[in-house]
Amino acid sequence: MTGEANRLIYLPLGGAGEIGMNMYVYGYGPAGRERFILVDVGVTFGDMESSPGIDLIMADPAWIQARADRIDGIFITHGHEDHVGALGLLWPRLKAKVYARRFTAALAQEKMERAGHDVMEVRQADPWPHAVEAGPFRVSFVPVSHSIPESSSLLIETPAGRVLHTGDFKVDPDPIVGEAFDPETFRAIGDGGIRALICDSTNVFNDYPGRSESSLPEAIRSLIQSAEGMVVATTFASNVARLRTLAEAGRAAGRKIVVVGRAMNTMLRIAKATEVLDSFPPTIDPSDALDLPRSQLLVLATGSQGERRAASAQLASGKYMGMELKEGDLFLFSSKTIPGNEVAVARILNQLSRKGVEVVDDSSSRYHVSGHPNRPDLIAMHDLVRPDIVVPMHGEHRHLSAHAALANERGRQATIAPNGSLVELSQDGAPVVDTIETGRLYLDGSEIIGALDGVVRERIRMALRGVLVVSIIIDEKGRPLGGAWAEGLGLPEDSRLRDGLEGALESELEAVLGRTKRNVLDDDDALEELVQRTCSRVCNQAIGKKPVCKVMISRLEE
Repeated sequence: MTGEANRLIYLPLGGAGEIGMNMYVYGYGPAGRERFILVDVGVTFGDMESSPGIDLIMADPAWIQARADRIDGIFITHGHEDHVGALGLLWPRLKAKVYARRFTAALAQEKMERAGHDVMEVRQADPWPHAVEAGPFRVSFVPVSHSIPESSSLLIETPAGRVLHTGDFKVDPDPIVGEAFDPETFRAIGDGGIRALICDSTNVFNDYPGRSESSLPEAIRSLIQSAEGMVVATTFASNVARLRTLAEAGRAAGRKIVVVGRAMNTMLRIAKATEVLDSFPPTIDPSDALDLPRSQLLVLATGSQGERRAASAQLASGKYMGMELKEGDLFLFSSKTIPGNEVAVARILNQLSRKGVEVVDDSSSRYHVSGHPNRPDLIAMHDLVRPDIVVPMHGEHRHLSAHAALANERGRQATIAPNGSLVELSQDGAPVVDTIETGRLYLDGSEIIGALDGVVRERIRMALRGVLVVSIIIDEKGRPLGGAWAEGLGLPEDSRLRDGLEGALESELEAVLGRTKRNVLDDDDALEELVQRTCSRVCNQAIGKKPVCKVMISRLEE
């Protein structure tokens, strides 16, 4: 590329200013004609408070979709849902080659296959020092430890300099499954010069060094050994190392291992197939577990975040695959509750308490360690890589701000770049040169809808206010026929009303329509507005609520 000045840019579309929905754009070339790579295509999950009925939420790729003919590759750092979960859903809008390491590639191919796309669009990449050539970019997968095997930072080399995108990582010398964090690898990368470190910020407020996965087995073995009844343990399905630790502790206690939940079984199957998991205790079918004494069972169950349909929630509320928790059993949460999931997890805790089940959660930190870098670990990464500038990512705005302040305290430049910040990674710094409008997409059943389409907003309004359906028939002469019919959904009754709320509405509507002028009766919009206004007034007086009112107008032809 000659004639015009080339620039290196970074643009987070998701994952910066929030936790989840990771999607990051890197570009190189003349302004307006850059070539691009996309890093991660993740999701987060809906909740009943802000997105009722929504299955998945993902960053809106509209900006990069409009430039899809200039995407030279999609690079997936690891297999967590918040980094790869939207690949099958959004790939048709991007249609670029996908690169990932072996284990992650297998998970990505499952996403593609489930969505009906060619799995060969996902290509397996070898780790650093091997590199993938993608247009003007040379991208290497640098192994890091995390809570899922084969996680990688990305070393992105361009004619304008080198960028290290950490992805999710932790400084763990012995992660049990997967590669250890190797300081010398990152020191060597830093020796070559790093223009910008785009860095995980999740645990910036934790002032103590992160703990190794290898610190857990002894405590977990002791807990399971002391249990008398059935033991159920839940953790993130993707934490293959933790699953093996739990299973080995169960075997050491003389228990048979049962794995329940699709996600957990899928992770174990792929981990074995891709050889990241070299051993795992034998498991038995849930149906065979029903014939064994409870004291001989360890059940590994999905649903550590309180998901209603997962195995943990179903065991807490009743039976699952014939198994039932009883008084004297033990339930272990070998996981951290992600912010926003506290209510769902508390629901399970209370259900278990009512059953008389002993619950051990993550509050003691004896049975769970984080997969992200704490403050001292971030300092270690900064010192190893020695970047010209630090750009925090993967965190809420307060995390980004605190991480930038940490870099400044240690004499490094930093740029706070939440979603939509187009950053030019120049030799003079990393200024935000433009702001891009970003948004969200929702998977609602089998359909992808926009956050501004009004579907979720209308659903929330109906949930908060209730629904009223009114039907009116207008005869051939333009007069109301038989008054109006009304039916409420999710509305309380007023005992003072002789014919109930619907009866009061129908009486009032009949009176209002009887004195309505012909020009209003002939105009659907004006008639609908009149009916809605009348219903709001009557309902507010009767029950103190103004429900969402849907009006159906039928006109008879002469």
